[in-house]
Amino acid sequence: MKQFNRYLVTAALPYANGPVHIGHLAGCYLPSDIYVRYLRARKTDVKFVCGTDEHGVPITIKAMQEGVNPQDVVDKYYKIIKESFDTMGISFDIFSRTSRQIHHQTAADFFKKLYDDGVFEEKESEQYFDEVKQVFLADRYIIGTCPKCGNDKAYGDQCERCGSSLSPDELINPRSALSDAVPVKRTTKHWYMPLQNYEPWLKQYIIEDHKEWKNNVYGQCKSWLDNGLQSRAMTRDSNWGIKVPLKDAEGKVLYVWFDAPIGYISATKELTDQWADYWCKDDTRLIHFIGKDNIVFHCIIFPAMLKAHGGFVVPDNVPANEFLNIEGEKVSTSRNWAVWVHDYVKDFPDQQDVLRYVLCSTAPETKDNDFTWKDFQDRNNNELVAIFGNFVNRTMVLMHKLCGGKVPPMHAAAKDAADDAIFAMLQEAKVKIAESIENFRFRDALSEVMNVAREGNRYLQEKQPWILAKTPELQAQNQQVIDNCLHVCLQLTANLAIFINPFLPFTAQKICHMLKVVDRMLEWENAGSMKLVSVGYSLRAPELLFKKVEDEQVKAQVDKLHAGLKQSAAAQQAAATPAAPVKEKKAEIQYDDFAKLELRVGTITQAEKVEKADKLLKLTVDLGDEQRTVVSGIAMHYAPDVIVGKQVTLVANLAPRKMRGIESQGMILMAEDKDGRLVFVNPSEAVAPGSGVS
Repeated sequence: MKQFNRYLVTAALPYANGPVHIGHLAGCYLPSDIYVRYLRARKTDVKFVCGTDEHGVPITIKAMQEGVNPQDVVDKYYKIIKESFDTMGISFDIFSRTSRQIHHQTAADFFKKLYDDGVFEEKESEQYFDEVKQVFLADRYIIGTCPKCGNDKAYGDQCERCGSSLSPDELINPRSALSDAVPVKRTTKHWYMPLQNYEPWLKQYIIEDHKEWKNNVYGQCKSWLDNGLQSRAMTRDSNWGIKVPLKDAEGKVLYVWFDAPIGYISATKELTDQWADYWCKDDTRLIHFIGKDNIVFHCIIFPAMLKAHGGFVVPDNVPANEFLNIEGEKVSTSRNWAVWVHDYVKDFPDQQDVLRYVLCSTAPETKDNDFTWKDFQDRNNNELVAIFGNFVNRTMVLMHKLCGGKVPPMHAAAKDAADDAIFAMLQEAKVKIAESIENFRFRDALSEVMNVAREGNRYLQEKQPWILAKTPELQAQNQQVIDNCLHVCLQLTANLAIFINPFLPFTAQKICHMLKVVDRMLEWENAGSMKLVSVGYSLRAPELLFKKVEDEQVKAQVDKLHAGLKQSAAAQQAAATPAAPVKEKKAEIQYDDFAKLELRVGTITQAEKVEKADKLLKLTVDLGDEQRTVVSGIAMHYAPDVIVGKQVTLVANLAPRKMRGIESQGMILMAEDKDGRLVFVNPSEAVAPGSGVS
């Protein structure tokens, strides 16, 4: 196997058009962080880069939805996203932005190099145009029915339901996301990358040289290559993005999937002057952590770009995860069916590691998986609290109680096979955990760490030092056995801190604090040692690593999910409902003018149609101290029998007026909805007839 002297690890650039949810964490950010923390513990030269993707069409769509400009959107969500990652302990060396000047220059220079080398095909083509908005439509501005799965909300570049990559021409019944109009085709010029020219190299690079890639990644790449690649446009018609650095490219920007992966390069440039060591030296291992919807872009398009440019290393592995569902349903940001990270840290303060543990335990490494709040509770209470936390707490409590709060010595005369077995177990666990992490099997690695904690509980339960110290006489007689037991348990606790650190870094720090050891102890070379805490050293008082999650908390989170779903549905319904027609505003009046009106609540006691008048009803209105006859033009909207008993608001001091020979003694107030339907203006609760309205 090739030896690498440095690692460059990237995590997919999140769109800066919304917050981060737990599906994002489980997909690529938590796995990449676990991997990088492990490499750092091994003293590996590694850089961990990421940043927000700020030029995609989702940004401009979000800006339109919020009534602001795209820069406002990316500024807002960059802050939210970065704070979420920081709070969850995602330990990027840099979290940059594609809106920064260093990225604009890097991406433009990359494009110009390919252009000058004659890589691109310059072609005119017919592309979709919105005649209402008078703009060419980028792929994401086109919505239609996916030909693969029938999803009627698929985008022109991808179906988010089935994950298929698409082109706008493949959509059934395409329409504009900007105006909902049916788009037309118009001629425009763009620069295409002939991916088919790189097919032989890609087949060797992926199919032959990287058979070790995860099945979902390898299989999707092979399918694309078997079907044959085609030229793909690397520019778009837009006013938001990195301008194409050519004289005849007015109104053109770089395609976001050309621009975004170059963000890994520009972020590394921003991080270190030695950036070229991590991108251009053959002994660098480049690893992309992504979700399955980004496989094609990171495994085929970006490597082809790097190959065409020359001088760059290409990805050695792209460990993509599948999708994480929530409570049995696909995550949907548009329907607000998501658990947002910034909400979680507010609802569960100082419990970041619980979420990290659950998401790693249920990570969708080989297939889509499901997150439920009940499983969250069970894994916390039955595993973190009852197994891991229980062992560490019992060890610390017993050490203070039976050994005076100091690390006891190991007595050779009292040593037995069970003590030696713990050492052997730690050596074996170290190998298994490392092997699993290095092969991107993070669930297996975390499971092995929990097995170490289980072995600790089993060992402690077999030794039962509390029984050996039941009386002062017994304790004096058995102190060497007690010392050995708690010495082993303390060394095992220190090992657990090393093993768990990549997964639950906050927990590892708490253990180090209790053991009064420095962070250097967490280096991987120390794993398996039985000399991590020094004999005779006073340790701090025990503190609980985890606390139980109660049923009420679970119910509150499930209720919150469904409330968000209802709120989103209501908002979408409101957005889909046309606004009432805007009427011409009348002249401004003074308060004294309004005060002249006498508005009173009345109850309709009788209603009948007016002869030879299709629109009029004759009403008798009870005002408490009198009965009024009112003629109202509501016959087209209400049958007489359905409004008897209804309370209304009456202008009671309006001068009487004859209509069809009937004297109308007031006017009933009505509201007109968007469809022209009349609706009574009445109190929300019944009041006495004649009550004044003020």
